[in-house]
Amino acid sequence: MTTSAIERFEARADAGPEAPWLYRLTRGIGGFICYCTLNTHVLNPEAVERPGPFILALTHLSHLEPFLMGAVMDRKIDWMTRKEFYRHKLFAWYLNHVDAFMVDRQGVPVSAIRTGIARLREGNVVGICPEGGVTVGGNSVIRGGTIKRGVCSLALRTGAPIVPCVMLNTHTLNCVGPWLPYRRGTVYVGYGHLIHPPTGLRSTRANRFALAEQVRRGFVDLYGKMREAFAVGDESIPWQVIL
Repeated sequence: MTTSAIERFEARADAGPEAPWLYRLTRGIGGFICYCTLNTHVLNPEAVERPGPFILALTHLSHLEPFLMGAVMDRKIDWMTRKEFYRHKLFAWYLNHVDAFMVDRQGVPVSAIRTGIARLREGNVVGICPEGGVTVGGNSVIRGGTIKRGVCSLALRTGAPIVPCVMLNTHTLNCVGPWLPYRRGTVYVGYGHLIHPPTGLRSTRANRFALAEQVRRGFVDLYGKMREAFAVGDESIPWQVIL
């Protein structure tokens, strides 16, 4: 099932009174801008239109995906965000006030895992880009690349399902033209089927590897379905990072 940008905008509910005021403000402004400028096509939106906790595992083909996802998806997302974005006080203040939390990709992310577990146990949605950064070309998970296994640790330790999410064509938005009015840009969003971690399994290395392989296949399958549903070619993935 696919929905158009207009249908999504008209049907959208507010992020909820539990969302911080700054998150709701950002989402409102971002949603209005996207509605005026972008054609957003969504595949399988019902996968995330559900109560309860889950982990949103998002591709990272450009730097824009997390920001666009906040405008596209109805539920509030608590993003696991790289330490580098907290270096500037203004960015750190903003991230803290939209319920993001920090992860050190170069060290042992114990604190981030604990925070993610706590957020999921509170019934929240935790957003992660499991590729660990902007990944393009053959390294992209939707072309068969690998993912970090922190997402699997969270799922195994909480029982929360993982929802693979692919966002295509975002690399074309790194210039002014697509953001002008009258919908000059196009973005494709696809949600995969929920991947439930096996019950009763501990978060061991072997179990994380097995679940990561299942998630990786979920991304590849979802990308194939999106190419068929939206009639997009492989050029929807950049072969190099576009700044």
